[in-house]
Amino acid sequence: MLSDRDRIFTNLYGMHECSLAGARRRGHWDGTADFMAKGRDWIIDQVKKSGLRGRGGAGFPTGLKWSFMPRKSDGRPHYLVVNADESEPGTCKDREIMRHDPHTLIEGCLLAGFAMGSETGYIYIRGEFIRERQLLQRAMDEAYASGLLGRNAAGSGWDFDLYLHHGAGAYICGEETALLESLEGKKGMPRMKPPFPAAIGLWGCPTTVNNVESIAVVPTILRRGASWFADLGSKNSTGTKIFAISGHVNSPCVVEEEMAISLRELIDKHCGGVRGGWNNLKAVIPGGSSVPLLPKRLCDNALMEFGWLSENGSGLGTAAVIVMDQSTDVIKAIWRLSKFYKHESCGQCTPCREGAGWMMRVMERLVQGDADISEIDMLYDVSKQVEGHTICALGDAAAWPIQGLIRHFRDEMEDRIKTGRWNVDRIAA
Repeated sequence: MLSDRDRIFTNLYGMHECSLAGARRRGHWDGTADFMAKGRDWIIDQVKKSGLRGRGGAGFPTGLKWSFMPRKSDGRPHYLVVNADESEPGTCKDREIMRHDPHTLIEGCLLAGFAMGSETGYIYIRGEFIRERQLLQRAMDEAYASGLLGRNAAGSGWDFDLYLHHGAGAYICGEETALLESLEGKKGMPRMKPPFPAAIGLWGCPTTVNNVESIAVVPTILRRGASWFADLGSKNSTGTKIFAISGHVNSPCVVEEEMAISLRELIDKHCGGVRGGWNNLKAVIPGGSSVPLLPKRLCDNALMEFGWLSENGSGLGTAAVIVMDQSTDVIKAIWRLSKFYKHESCGQCTPCREGAGWMMRVMERLVQGDADISEIDMLYDVSKQVEGHTICALGDAAAWPIQGLIRHFRDEMEDRIKTGRWNVDRIAA
């Protein structure tokens, strides 16, 4: 388990002041200008050495992503954009940072902006986050009033302005290029890549889009050293991570823990175990609704890290752990996720626009048992035609939960069809 001295988010539960004064008492904004005095290359190198991978779902190495930004400006401004459009079902980690520890994010924005040659940053916040927007804006106002943002930010000699942009509640705007489209005042629809945002992003300028948690951990990494962060977790999944555990546990919670902690330890130590005991567990979605679920037999030895989960047919995603006990109608649960992704598809790509709706309708009939067993294989084949054939990953998000269901609970799906048929024949007779 993670020791208290290694926690980055020391006010995750709002037990202390979220104000600038409270943040400073907890060690934030300490020596910020000194880090910047060491230069852009030093900051990026430290982030690379820490092994930090993006905390928004994809897990791309953060330092490497920053290094893609042009070293010198060609006359175009550079932009930092923070993705605070936390819309993945089951995920509620970034909102806790923004309302209880906002200065970790603001300080991180200054350091990241400087490292990438950006004098302007935007935080794109989810439309439903009203209270979080208010608290974050208040923290930004404090930072401006104290000289930590604006001209000569934090006494560093670097000018940096930060703006808060409130979205309208579209899931698709969690995709970085759709977010940029929305920031520009357009409909939130993903862009073709390449070109990538580091070359042509916001208003055609070099841009880096990072998740809230990815940015918020950077000041502590620089303060405590890259090796400290790299020594936590495992080789390819370093540092700490905020996990959001919900569903059939005795005490749902949001907690910061060490990467590569076992799933069982995470649930037992922080959530009081599975409702009805570990043997009552049926399945777990380990990384938000878009990743394939894991049945209990895999959950017994599951590790919450990128590598293990990928090797076992799932993913860490946003680390939103959704626990389902034996009372769960797992077919209906996946149908509900299918309905969500069908609703949230922007409709730009034919495989997603047509496939998400088709998969949802088949899943709806499977819930009732009103289907043919051959349709299970057809459903899997269609999900494979959607996966990897769209501009953004929403098509994958619609396909993966269904693939996980078929992979691990095919027997239950077949039994449902057989039972449904028996009931239909019985009623007809």
